[in-house]
Amino acid sequence: MLTAAEDGDAAAVEKALDDGAGTGARDDRGRTPLLLAALGDHVEAARALVKAGADPDAQDDQDDSAWLVTGVTGSVRMARVLIPAEPDYTLTNRYGGTSLIPAGEHGHVAYVREVLRKTDMEVDHVNRLGWTALLEAVILGDGGRDHQQVVALLLEHGADPELADKEGVTPLEHAEQRGFDRVAALLRDAE
Repeated sequence: MLTAAEDGDAAAVEKALDDGAGTGARDDRGRTPLLLAALGDHVEAARALVKAGADPDAQDDQDDSAWLVTGVTGSVRMARVLIPAEPDYTLTNRYGGTSLIPAGEHGHVAYVREVLRKTDMEVDHVNRLGWTALLEAVILGDGGRDHQQVVALLLEHGADPELADKEGVTPLEHAEQRGFDRVAALLRDAE
């Protein structure tokens, strides 16, 4: 089951399920078949696992889950498969962040749009670093078009442009320090 999910072999996943394999198997890193499928963006394998009742919130030894890794991969197709499984949108990764935070960091525009439209995920969740998705999009982003769009989406959905990091530095101050003029303009307009 684990190998089939990791390889994205949906037919082999379905056969393993038909033969009585459970969805809760774990590899030596604590990853479930659904997490392995999500990591590889193997949508059909994941679909079969979700249909069989796989847990989208089962976390591995690094606190990753199938749902949480969608924020890293930015896979809208995988998110759409997992949303009907009702993942816990408050579940956090090893940094204390929800899936929206790494999506902001990586500039996953389509994913951020989908999650903000289809879930009730808290847009201003603060991770252990003291950063929100908005702060990560500014601090760890490149200021380019994708990160500009992510910042705009987060602001449109209620992200607080004045919510500062642990040192009291606001997203606007970070954008100005990095020379991200367009991002800074978006943040100024939102204040």
